[in-house]
Amino acid sequence: MAITKSEIFKTLSDRTGVSKPQVSELLDELAKLAHQEAANGFTIPNIGKLVLVDRAARMGRNPATGEQIHIPAKRVVKFRVAKACKDAVL
Repeated sequence: MAITKSEIFKTLSDRTGVSKPQVSELLDELAKLAHQEAANGFTIPNIGKLVLVDRAARMGRNPATGEQIHIPAKRVVKFRVAKACKDAVL
């Protein structure tokens, strides 16, 4: 089962001695910074990084009707997991 946002705040608060509201504010600011810097690549050491990826145009299929549709090229944000994180989890 996945850990909830409030459990993350409590765990970080207990381990660091920082209050839960301060932990919440720190993580909110980290998220804002990640959103602003994602276009340039944003790395969280030992966890991973956000990168922009160009997806090519392709043919897809409407699952409801089976009709083929053209999916245009677009840019998407992807998260690449760091090797240290992979090694710790796997």
